[in-house]
Amino acid sequence: MPSHPLLLRFAATLALVLSAGVTLAEAPLRFTLEAASATTYAVPHDIVLGPDGRVLYVADNGNHRIAMLDPQTLEELGSFGHGEVREPHDVAFDRDGRLLVADTGNSRIAIYAVDGHSARLVGELSERLRRPEGVAAHPDGRVFATGAGSGNLVVYRDGEVIAETGGFSAPHDVEFDAQGAAWVADAGNHRMVRIGSDYAIEHVLGGDAYDFAGPRYQDFDAAGRMFVADKYNHAIKVIAPDGTLLQVLGGSRGLGEGVFYQPEGVEIRGDSVWFADTYNDRIVRYRMQDARQGR
Repeated sequence: MPSHPLLLRFAATLALVLSAGVTLAEAPLRFTLEAASATTYAVPHDIVLGPDGRVLYVADNGNHRIAMLDPQTLEELGSFGHGEVREPHDVAFDRDGRLLVADTGNSRIAIYAVDGHSARLVGELSERLRRPEGVAAHPDGRVFATGAGSGNLVVYRDGEVIAETGGFSAPHDVEFDAQGAAWVADAGNHRMVRIGSDYAIEHVLGGDAYDFAGPRYQDFDAAGRMFVADKYNHAIKVIAPDGTLLQVLGGSRGLGEGVFYQPEGVEIRGDSVWFADTYNDRIVRYRMQDARQGR
């Protein structure tokens, strides 16, 4: 007797929750795969929604471009940066609506003015950076960039360097929590670190409690939980604001629902979360909800 589609869907969702290493009753979140892109991207790295939420921008690393996708269907809408960026790793918007690109192969942050499905290169930041792989703009206008090749975090204001922090190994993403503190994925040191107001490292998440293996990019949801793409564990790790590891999504290499192959990018908006399933050469969108809903 063939299985009913709803039963198959429930079984897939249950398996996904259990793959997180927690029971259904304990799981804070349930994830359901809603869409997957074509596998035409070349090791896509970090991703970001445009300010109006209508376009998902992808650092399409191996194709040396920025791809634009429909956030819901993940169909490609266009691309830009051909001949201008090389091995881009990260994308982020500043408070003026310009797209900042960690243009890794050119050792700079490329700045684009975006208009619809087109973009124009209007500037760059490069002082004290070598092979940047992360960039983020603070609401107050400061730009934070990580130099994977220079092992540092550089902070700019109005195009000028105002601070620099060393002591990292191949740092990747930098993002801000609800309090405005910067968090850096210190990939080579297998840890996440929070930067203080004096630009020094003030807090570290690492060691056996988190078992990071090359964390790459991260984002925060409205509840303050941090979602970290833990590359070499083929996993997304969900961390509470108090530092508690809540959940692990994935954890084994694969292509399908609830599994990844060296994921890197994360973007969250409401109950939707997008991941760059990097070495499967695709982008996926999940819907997340409290695992206890509907019980």
